[in-house]
Amino acid sequence: MADKDADALRSQILSYLARHKDQSYRAKELSKVLNVTNQGRYQTLLKVVDDLRDTGAALGERGGRIRHKPPSEKTAEGTLSVSPQGFGFVALDTPEDLAGTEVFVQPRRMGTALHGDRVRVALAAEKKDRDPDRKREAEVEAVVERGRAQTVGTFSTTGKTGWVSPDDKRISKDVYVARDSWGGAEPGDKVVVTIDRYDDPKASPEGTVVSVLGPAGAPGVDVLALALAHGAPSDFPPEVEAEAEKITIGVTKKEVARRLDLRDELVFTIDPEDAKDFDDAVHVRDLGGGMMEVGVHIADVSHYVPEGGVIDEEAYDRATSTYLVDRVIPMLPEALSNGVCSLRPREDKLAYSCIMTVDGGGNVHAWEVRETVIHSHERFTYAGAQAILDGADHELAGEVRRAGRLAETLTAKRMAEGAIDFDVPEVKVRLDEDGRPVDVVEKERQASNRLVEELMLLANRAVATAASMRDVPLPYRIHDRPDRDRIEALADFVRPFGYTLPHTEGAVVRSDLNDLLKEVKGKPVAPIIEQAAIRSMSKAVYSPHNIGHYGLGFENYAHFTSPIRRYPDLITHRILKRMQDQQEGPRYSVDRLEEEAEHCSEREREATEAERESVKLKQVEYAAQHVGDEFDGVAVGVTKFGVFVQMTKLLVEGLVHVRDMDGYWEYDDKRYALVDGRSNHRIQVGDTCRVRIDAADPETRRVDLAFVTMPGGTPGREGRPPSRAKARQGKKRSRGAGRSRKEAGSKKRRR
Repeated sequence: MADKDADALRSQILSYLARHKDQSYRAKELSKVLNVTNQGRYQTLLKVVDDLRDTGAALGERGGRIRHKPPSEKTAEGTLSVSPQGFGFVALDTPEDLAGTEVFVQPRRMGTALHGDRVRVALAAEKKDRDPDRKREAEVEAVVERGRAQTVGTFSTTGKTGWVSPDDKRISKDVYVARDSWGGAEPGDKVVVTIDRYDDPKASPEGTVVSVLGPAGAPGVDVLALALAHGAPSDFPPEVEAEAEKITIGVTKKEVARRLDLRDELVFTIDPEDAKDFDDAVHVRDLGGGMMEVGVHIADVSHYVPEGGVIDEEAYDRATSTYLVDRVIPMLPEALSNGVCSLRPREDKLAYSCIMTVDGGGNVHAWEVRETVIHSHERFTYAGAQAILDGADHELAGEVRRAGRLAETLTAKRMAEGAIDFDVPEVKVRLDEDGRPVDVVEKERQASNRLVEELMLLANRAVATAASMRDVPLPYRIHDRPDRDRIEALADFVRPFGYTLPHTEGAVVRSDLNDLLKEVKGKPVAPIIEQAAIRSMSKAVYSPHNIGHYGLGFENYAHFTSPIRRYPDLITHRILKRMQDQQEGPRYSVDRLEEEAEHCSEREREATEAERESVKLKQVEYAAQHVGDEFDGVAVGVTKFGVFVQMTKLLVEGLVHVRDMDGYWEYDDKRYALVDGRSNHRIQVGDTCRVRIDAADPETRRVDLAFVTMPGGTPGREGRPPSRAKARQGKKRSRGAGRSRKEAGSKKRRR
């Protein structure tokens, strides 16, 4: 039935319930009192009753009855985040006086809300003697909007009943699946299951298996399941693939005639060895007199992907490509990302180019953004470009080295102007053909990487400045100043290690942050302080409200250089093209940009989490192959229940539980240290040690360790390597004891 019929019935039902506050009614009873006799309207009424119950607009009772729900004294709305322990926090965004605050929800007050849902909460009265660090409590009144329509988990059966145990432990209840909704799943399969109904907190959610990924232990299934659990899509719909296949690669004479022809410029690309989606290319030409022409050429995705088409809608839903440890889940179909749009070498390609005139000091004197046609003369890997920077010969060696020198100048200029340089090591896990980890290495960040980064930053800054000068809204990439409380906490954190971070009531100068990072560089405590500094920062997001980028030190900044893999870049291209058309002007309203920017920011966070978790999964799998082996490490977290150690070679954390440490240990929360009351031996963050892997559980990403040499040089419980039985015992124990630092700190968040 039409939506207005449902709206009318909803209004009538709520009005009737309000007039009869002490009674509850079945749908059939409501149909009689409201004189609903038509079968079609009755079916609509059934759906409305279900919706009122599911959303909490009416109180649900046994037997499918509903009744009037009295308004709460104080309500608010926001997004629910649930911890694996079952309690939750709601980040409030309405009403205005509570926006930006967070409230605590106990498990028994969660109702039928799930992680990620938008909920309405009833706020508990504030206590006059409440600890100011303790969060106000609330109870979920209603689910306003489900945050997820499906989840991923392991399928099992009990008789004729099917169950899916979610991989995401923030969903604490198994999903019930009726026999006719198994979708061909067998016990032990990883599956995608919908969440069709969940209206009784004492019961289980009900769902339908919509996709069987394969046996849980099959190669690649673990990573795919993880990605889908974090919201990453899998295959493209057939209609999207079909539309992409229709697009031809060739560049027509008509299209060349209306564009700036740059095919004679010595354009080249630099990308990772395994890359196929080449979305940026550059040229750097000497103009004489100390000036250079710098061209940053970007795949012209907007030419091939019309706004509002099926490809565009799917790209928007994805909003980003997701780079997992063993695969890429692209934003665009491969026919476009690796074919039509990709700036492959020795092919004429359509581009959208930012062409800048730059002096020897890295200052941009002029720029223009043009639709172009280019011809990449060479495809370099980062290693190949680095070899040229180090002196290897190549016909484009002059151009590559000129770009390299400019990048060095641009880096020095940014640092001098106060940009913050978080040079945190990244991990690469090498896999065999079956997806099993064979080595864990640290990614090497070389001058060739900097070359590409700096030229992309230069172009992103130029196009954002162009739009800002015209007061044209873009999905700017903004980075707010850090929260003052977090900076004060960071200063307190580094003080016990002998470092200082100057600040004025939490207001910090970027150069002081940089000085701290430089001072700790190369020291055992460096990874810990670098990570603490990153956590103290605000998150970079997309927004039409340009407040600048604090970390980069840029007044204007937007993403322009990766439209194959980032949807905000595609939006930027479309807006810039319309800005250049004097008659039409920008099409995007600020309201529309706000909505799309928020969506893209959220999808970026989900993709980043999936990427990190996929790497950690394989790291722990690799650690599981080395149970009983010893590794050097550094203490990266000290709590009252044990010491978190990052193994230097594996770059993965594990826990040495305090119960497995010789001595009588007490926690010194002022110095983040464990102290042995008998020997006065102290263990604190930054101490080096040697550990043995006792157990590793890829499913929970937990690693149990034992000290061989304790921090400070004291021998630990060396003994013999654990037997297989001991390893299994440790693996089981790790499920309870080996909590991550994030989980261990979750109770503190309530304060």
